[in-house]
Amino acid sequence: MTLAPLAPEPVTPDPPHGTPNPLLTQSWLDLAFLHWPVHPGYVAPLLPPGTVPDTLDGVTYVGLVAFRMHRAGWFRLPGVPYLGSFPETNVRLYSVDARGRRGVVFRSLDASRLVPVALGRALFRLPYVWSRMAVRHDGATVTYSSSRRLPGPRGARSRIVLRVGDRVEEPTELEHFLTARWGMHTALFGRSLYLPNSHPRWPLHRAELLACEEDLVVAAGLPRPVGAPVSVLYSPGVPVEFGRPSRRPGGVPTP
Repeated sequence: MTLAPLAPEPVTPDPPHGTPNPLLTQSWLDLAFLHWPVHPGYVAPLLPPGTVPDTLDGVTYVGLVAFRMHRAGWFRLPGVPYLGSFPETNVRLYSVDARGRRGVVFRSLDASRLVPVALGRALFRLPYVWSRMAVRHDGATVTYSSSRRLPGPRGARSRIVLRVGDRVEEPTELEHFLTARWGMHTALFGRSLYLPNSHPRWPLHRAELLACEEDLVVAAGLPRPVGAPVSVLYSPGVPVEFGRPSRRPGGVPTP
């Protein structure tokens, strides 16, 4: 008997669960969140089995998120200062599974350290890509740049320039929907996995987008974004813990 899927869990600014025995620890610093609306029909074929596009008022989103990974490490061991610290830019989608767990799905993750790229691809089958990258500050302006090396497509790039504005005291429903994500959906050896995470509530700032030149979204198999992003945010960052992956089945038939 196939169980009916559960309603999506509420969007909460604080994690609905803890991570008493974390698998991974890291910090995400100097984050730029850029988002464009996209039709759920374009997204659905790109998601892992057992998940569907997560929507707000019938719309889902593609996110371009640039940041600095800082001291990524295993379990509760101290994070690695060099190999575990590097710029990263990801293209992500929004998903929900039959148990109602909301998450993100990564279509690409550009990173500037080859060893973490190789580990991410080998251990979790995540679409990590080795790229030349930099994050630079000039007062309230932050510039993120990347140019893809391997495995390609070579030359796929992005350049994002933000001017950081005032602190967001009360995030909108959309801003919570796009940032308050407490897990990742992926597929490993043909099986769907959910990897939970937890971190303090996001400190968010409004941001003015001064420049955005990118082709990472198209390289990730998505339509080219039309117009300016509907949401542009900045965060100084948070410490993050990832829990153990869950393989419990949901109620959505797996195609």
